[in-house]
Amino acid sequence: MSYSISSAAELTGLTRHTLRYYERDGLLVFDVPRDSAGRRRYSDRDIRWVRMLKRLRETGMPMRDLRAYIALVQDGHGNEEQRVGLLETHRSRVEEQLRRTEQHLKAIDAKIMLYRGSRRATVDRQAAI
Repeated sequence: MSYSISSAAELTGLTRHTLRYYERDGLLVFDVPRDSAGRRRYSDRDIRWVRMLKRLRETGMPMRDLRAYIALVQDGHGNEEQRVGLLETHRSRVEEQLRRTEQHLKAIDAKIMLYRGSRRATVDRQAAI
């Protein structure tokens, strides 16, 4: 199956402009073919790749590491251990971000409970009067 750039944008959650940028900047592993009118036609494989790129970027993978990963994929088979190493390093960073985010969430929850508790205490005192 092939998709227009508008359909690819919808399927990936990116804009058409961003998809063009990814292509221009060499972030797509495979060349995106064009139809007889010169319009891009994305494959299911392209869509899966763009979704993975988006996940890696949204989880904070540095562009340097992303470009290294792309280069390894473009080189083909035989470097899977290097790819795994990059992904494991990134996974560790994401896990650390999650731990910190969970700590922040707990602090926010504690503050909410503190405010709810002080509101209840005020209401209880006023009701007793």
